[in-house]
Formats: sequence, structure tokens, C-alpha cells
Amino acid sequence: MPRFLRIVVPALVIVVWLVVASVGGPFFGKISDVSTNDQTSFLPASADATKVQEQAAAFRDETGAPAVVVLERDGGLRASDTTAAADLARQLGDRDDVESVSPVIPSADGDAVEIVATLTKAAETGDAVAAIRADVDGVLPSGVQGYVTGPAGFTADLTEAFAGIDGILLGVALAAVLVILIVVYRSPLLPFLVLGTATFALTASILVVYALAKADVVTVNGQVQGILSILVIGAATDYALLYVSRFREALRDERTGWDATKAALRGSLEPILASGGTVIVGVLCLLLSDLNSNKALGPVAAIGIAFSLLAALTLLPALLLVFRRAAFWPLRPTFGSAHKAVTGPDARGVWAAVGRLVAKRSRTVWIVCTVGLLAMGSGLIGLRADGVPQSDLVIGSSQARDGQAVLADHFPAGSGSPAQVIGEADRLDRLVTAIERTDGVDGVVAVSKESRSGTVPVGEDASQQSAPPTQGSQAYPTVVDGRVLLQATLTHTADSDAAEQTVRDLRTAVERADPGAIVGGVTATAVDTNDTGIRDRTLIIPVVLVVILLILMLLLRSIVAPLVLIGSVIVSFAAALGVGALVFDHLFHFPGADPSVPLYSFVFLVALGVDYNIFLMTRVREETIRSGPHEGVLRGLGVTGGVITSAGVVLAATFAALGVIPILFLVQIAFVVAFGVLLDTIVVRSLLVPAIVYDLGRHAWWPSRLSRRTSR
Repeated sequence: MPRFLRIVVPALVIVVWLVVASVGGPFFGKISDVSTNDQTSFLPASADATKVQEQAAAFRDETGAPAVVVLERDGGLRASDTTAAADLARQLGDRDDVESVSPVIPSADGDAVEIVATLTKAAETGDAVAAIRADVDGVLPSGVQGYVTGPAGFTADLTEAFAGIDGILLGVALAAVLVILIVVYRSPLLPFLVLGTATFALTASILVVYALAKADVVTVNGQVQGILSILVIGAATDYALLYVSRFREALRDERTGWDATKAALRGSLEPILASGGTVIVGVLCLLLSDLNSNKALGPVAAIGIAFSLLAALTLLPALLLVFRRAAFWPLRPTFGSAHKAVTGPDARGVWAAVGRLVAKRSRTVWIVCTVGLLAMGSGLIGLRADGVPQSDLVIGSSQARDGQAVLADHFPAGSGSPAQVIGEADRLDRLVTAIERTDGVDGVVAVSKESRSGTVPVGEDASQQSAPPTQGSQAYPTVVDGRVLLQATLTHTADSDAAEQTVRDLRTAVERADPGAIVGGVTATAVDTNDTGIRDRTLIIPVVLVVILLILMLLLRSIVAPLVLIGSVIVSFAAALGVGALVFDHLFHFPGADPSVPLYSFVFLVALGVDYNIFLMTRVREETIRSGPHEGVLRGLGVTGGVITSAGVVLAATFAALGVIPILFLVQIAFVVAFGVLLDTIVVRSLLVPAIVYDLGRHAWWPSRLSRRTSR
């Protein structure tokens, strides 16, 4: 290539990435504008809860979520407290972001009152609830405790917990990676080149994801947003470290930076593309999910990995071509200097010692490692991953959770979050009877546009009215296309196991009364979400395994070696999740786990764990061609040991950074993936896989030609 092109091409690459960064940079803070944390919006269209949500709008004027205000005084409310509550209700009714306010509802024990303030459709839930909480604090008499809970309160607390996604999470992740890179490379410049590559990849990813979310092509929530940042920073850094390792080797063998760049790209292109492609295919398997929250992560994560690949194979080579040996100062590799011995009697260092252990006791090493991993995996026996209450999603303080507990002490615990039933109007009496006879239901009303309260009593509540309405003033249930909407107040907290069982029983009961009736609401949404999540987990995990196995077979031109790699990451995943289950139960005392925790952990650990095995085995295959099957394992292990361990520590640190966001799901993902990556890096890739492949010898490469080679 002409000399001027050797200058123009890398300069053009850097300029293009600078333009992308300048355009995409402002969208770091804007992606939250296109995010939603509404649980119902992530349900599949086939779920009953989704159908109820869609059809319920026709039965009343469209509104936002209800915020339930509860005031409590130990020993009983005073007359002045009741007056303050009435003043608060009027004050809330005057707010522009509140659609309607219920009368002040006293509890039977006289210790509390509740007010249901329904937000407008256009209201920003987090801002509206914060303002209502300020209003409540402003009128509370001394000695009275006030809380804002209900669906709007929980949404607001969840939104507040996700507020650190844009700043705190990214800052912690970048700081952790920077410290690790400085320790590994002992260079003041190289860590910033690697970290800059990862940051530019994230900028481009966010720009594309924002545009697609704005156009309603993809859906983004707080979980997806946080995982995208961590995944891109971790993956881009991993790919960058592999390229840096190859480039540093090439600088010893090639006189010019251009020749070193070509050699580094030749050596790293296949493993980086294979690793990135494996992760992309793995996360795209989430598109098979029926749960939209899982399905949303697939394309978003794939976009992030694609830009991580692109940045590691274009921007970083261009930057290193500009700085060349100066990038590694003060430990600059010089042309013609000897490579460090990784095998043989002259080899020194940790990886030479590991290689000697593998060569001497290969069978013992892999058996001990396997038994140890299986022992850690025994913790899976106690894993509880069938869903957690909405009130436990936020770790730490939550006014909505505290208010829900107070509400349950003085009122039917399901107040403010009723189950909703849509059925045929001509079967109204049968539906009401079925609902009232279901254990766990406190009462039932019908939705009515004619009523000031928005509902009318039916069933036993209607028969207990002291006097019938006057002629012409009576409100009737609203009928839309021959169907009515009923609201059933549950006796248990809406996000409790007991309430979920009530909804399951309710669905069975109303189906007998009206085969076409459907049940929705907050509790039904949780039921459908958990059931769909368990179904997704059962389907997607085997698919991911098969797809990645096929990719490995094509990459390594072998059947035996890919089976070894897949088996190793399965055992490693079981160990990580088993240890996670023990830690969650006995150390952190978590209430359980979402069904998506094992699924997300599996997708990331298998895809990313295979990454390190791909880095190792492509180099082992390369060295086996030169030196034979046994020497090839030792040389591949010695050459890749440092870079892969560094990459694993970086990725573990980035995923661990998810723990700074006080969301139960993210904290659990952070622990399982970070611990699993360290297991993959330190045990599986360093000991288990090399020992098995060394023990198998040439048979590991069956049926390729390498399986018939025994020496140089």
C-alpha cells in the first residue's frame, strides 16, 4: 500500500469514530427518555393481563396509574387528622397531573385513612408521585405517618432506583476497568486507548439504540439499558486486549507499525470475530422469548456487541498504528527482541508453572476441577427463581413498600391494585357470584362511566345498599361490545404469593362462569410474567447451547473439542448459579429471584465463557499445527494466559458494577455473571480445558487432519 494511504486510512478511521462520538455523546443522557419500566408493556400480546390492559381503556376515560395515599397514627386518628386528610384530598384534586381523587376512606380500626389519587394519562409517574409525596409531607399533623404507595408509588421507586444507570453505573465500570488496565500494562497511555475504544463503541451503540427505540423498533427498559452499557464496555475491552496482545507480539517480529498491524489483524481477526459472533447469536436467541422484556434485550445487546467488534478491529488498530511502540511505554517491545519462553526448562512465570502441572497431571487436574465445580453446582438444589414480589424489586428504602405494609395492616391488602375481570354482560350475575366465592377476594365492583366514583356496587355490595338510587340517577355497569369490566379487591397484598394463588383460582372460577372471561391487573401481570419467564428459560437455554456448539464446530473444524468446551461452560454455569443461590439465600437473605436471572446469566456466561475458550483454543490449534497436540496445548496456554486472565478480570469487574444499581434483578445478575466469569477465566480456561485437551491429545481434534498428527 502506498505510504500516503498508510497515513490517510488510519486517520480517516479515527475521524469517523470521532464524528460518531460527537453525535452520539449527547444521547447518553437521553436514552432514559425512550425507556419504560411499565411491567405490563413487556408481557406477550397473548397474555390475559395484556388483553385486559388493552381492552380496559374502552370502559372508562383513559388515565394513568393510581397512587394510594395512606395516613396512619398509632392509637387512632384524631378529628384534626381526618380534617387534614380531607384537605389533602382537595389539594390533590386540584393538581394538573391528577385525574381523579377518591373520598377519604377510613379504616375499620380507626388508625388509618386512605386516598386513591389516579394520575392523568400524560403525567410523568415519577415526577407526579414525588410531588404528591411532597404534598403529603406538607400537611401531615405531628405524630401521623404518611406514605404514597400503589402501582404509581412502586413505579416511581423503581424509576428512582434506575436513576443511576446513566451516570453512576458507567462511572464505576469505567473506573474499575481503568485501574485494572493500569495494573496490567503499567503504561500511562495504553489503558486510555483501550478504554477510549470501548467508550466510543458504547456511544455508537446508544446512538443506534436510541434511534430504534424512538421509532418503536426496539423496546428499552432500565434493565436493558444497564446491561447494554456493561456488556459493551466489557466485551469491547476484551476484544481490545486480545488485539493488543497480538500487536505487542508483532512489534517484536515486524520492523514497521504497518506490518505489525497487518500481522496482528491476521492473528486476531478470526478469534475476535468468532467470539463476537458467538455472543451475538447467543443474545439473539432471546428473540425466541414470549416475554417482551427478554425479547427486547436480544437486538439491543447484539447491536452493542457488533459495535464492540467494529471498534476493536478498526479504531484500536488505527490508534495503535499512530502511537506504535510508544503506546506501551515504558515497557516498549523492540524489533528483533526475543519472545518470552512459555514452555520448556527456560520458561518462568505463573503460566509456565500451570503448563507444567497440566503436562504432568492432566487427568488429575481435570477430574479435581470437575468435581469441585459440580460440588459448587449443588447449590442449585435450593435455587428459588420463580419470581419475587414487586415490593422486593428495589433494594434498600422504598416508601411504596413501607406504605403497602401499612395499607395491609388496616385495609384489604389488595386495595388500590384490584384484579380486573372482563366478561360477557349477560353473564354478569354468574361472574360476580364466581368472583365473590373465590377465596382471597374481599369485594367486587363494576366499572361505570356514569358513576362519579367510576364504579358501581354489584353482588352482595349492591344488595347491602341502604336505599336504592332515585329514578334517573342510577349508574349502571358500562357495557362495551356486550362485555363488562369488574374489579375484585383482594384480601392479600397484590404482589404476594397468596394474591397470585387467588388470581389463579379466580381465573379457574370465572372460566366456568364465562369461558371467554379474562383476568388482568397488577397481580395477574406478575403471574403471567413469571409463567412466561419460566417457559422462555426452558426453551432458550437448549437452543443457545446447540447454536454455540455448531459455531464452535465450524471454527475449530472438530467435533470433540467443541463438545469439551460446551460441557465445561455448562459445568461452570451450574457452579456459578449454585454458589449464587447459596449466597442469595444465606448471606444476603434475598426473597428469591426472577425467572430471567438464570436465563440472562446462562446467555452471558455461556456466550462470554466460550469467548475465552475461543481465544485459547484458536491459539492452541495454531500452535498444534506447528508443534503437535501436546506442545500446542502448553504453548497456547502460556501465550494466552496473561491476556485472557486480564480480560476475564475486566469483564468480571464491569458486570460487578451492576451491583451499584439497587435493583434485585441487576444485583443478582452482577454476582452470578462476575463470579462465573472469574471461574471461567481462572479454573475452566486455565486448568480444566487445557488438561482435558492435553489428556485427549490428537483425539481432541477429531475428525480434522490434526487428529492424525502426533508430532511436529
